[in-house]
Amino acid sequence: MFIVFSEGLNKLHRAVVQSPIMNGTPQRLLATLFCLVTLLFARTAACETDTRWDFCNISKPEFFPVIPWDPYHGWAKPTLERDRSNGLESIADCGFNMSGFVLPRDLRLCRKLGLGAIMLPTDPLFTNLQYLCDWKTLSDAEIDRRIRDDVAAAGSDRAVMGFFIMDEPGAGDFPGLAKVVAAVKKYAPGKFAYINLFPNYATIGAKDTSQLGTSSYSEYLERFVNEVHPQFLSYDNYMVEISNDLQDRNLVAKYFSNLLEVRRVGQEHHLPFLNIVSANQLTPQTTVPSPANLAFQAYTTLAAGYRGVTWYTYYSQGYLYAPIDLAGKKTLSWNYLQEVNRQVLELAPIMSHLESTGVFFSAPAPTDSLPMLPGRLVESAACPTPIMIGEFQTIDGQPYTMLVNLSLATSAKFHLKTARPGTAIKVVSPVDRSLSVFDPSAGYWLAAGQGILLKLEK
Repeated sequence: MFIVFSEGLNKLHRAVVQSPIMNGTPQRLLATLFCLVTLLFARTAACETDTRWDFCNISKPEFFPVIPWDPYHGWAKPTLERDRSNGLESIADCGFNMSGFVLPRDLRLCRKLGLGAIMLPTDPLFTNLQYLCDWKTLSDAEIDRRIRDDVAAAGSDRAVMGFFIMDEPGAGDFPGLAKVVAAVKKYAPGKFAYINLFPNYATIGAKDTSQLGTSSYSEYLERFVNEVHPQFLSYDNYMVEISNDLQDRNLVAKYFSNLLEVRRVGQEHHLPFLNIVSANQLTPQTTVPSPANLAFQAYTTLAAGYRGVTWYTYYSQGYLYAPIDLAGKKTLSWNYLQEVNRQVLELAPIMSHLESTGVFFSAPAPTDSLPMLPGRLVESAACPTPIMIGEFQTIDGQPYTMLVNLSLATSAKFHLKTARPGTAIKVVSPVDRSLSVFDPSAGYWLAAGQGILLKLEK
């Protein structure tokens, strides 16, 4: 945008200063003014660009990535050599601030589009996904060699934010992963080692008979943190769509309990936490992406204090109703996802500076054993549909709350009662972050699955 603007300024500058009516001092003065204006906009554009990169940078407090969970060129040869139709430009247009998993040849375009990049290996041995599952079998020297080579291949490009290491490790993988994470920190300080964990519905038990290799999911999370020393927590959970849009309460319980348990461990160890949710039809028996269930997954993630949203998957990879289909064409899901991502990115500058202080639910809760109101900030949220309430504060104690309509079938109006009577409430627009007055007596309507961020005046 700035390049186009500055080119326009230059054309206007030449037209004016070369005009016959302009000469001498006025001409020089005008030229000086144009230079000052150009420098001002250049500095503003540079600041905006730097801020945008901060949302992808694990070393920045603004870290708030929105990621498509896709290997951009595929997981195996020969697809690793192909380029996609509806490629990185469409990912940026869909509201992502990270590119997913790419190769060095993609970095120039990632940088141009403002997309942070998670690098896949360039090792000739990387011919299929098994390469990313073998860390526990490698010698220390081979682990060091692989990471050192990956970092060297990525170079110093500012778009590089991290390196894809492994998906869904069991506890038996943790010793090897600890060495990998240490090597990434050594050779690429400020970059992250991307490891995504199992959800809480993975099998438990002995390492040779279960996916987790632990006796409980909590033990799995705690051991991962204490043994691997990761830079963040990430896991995937697709129960919103697998539950057929929340029809199966037992499956819904797995979604919320996973959301809250990863939050607990992340906060306990002062780690940011990320959630991977579904943007396609996972099986022919499950529901498909909709404006309601996509918004629900994003806003419940934000309301629990997560630091970003990841979508599985952007490209079809054999799934139906993905944002990009098998023919490489955009689907209606793409448009739904673009709008949800746009709202998340619009709120990110605020959400990235909020500390999650509580998560509560209104009656009737969508499942049993969830923390119920009242909270510290919100006493009640009267609504015919269940409401999820996230409570937050800034570093200087400014309170916020996010409310999410947990119905995927109907819009509903809620009436909010704060713990401090007479608290002035402002609605934060997910369109432009502007503030508008919330009238407690009138209530507020939320579409199915929609969330809203409220600023509570101290």
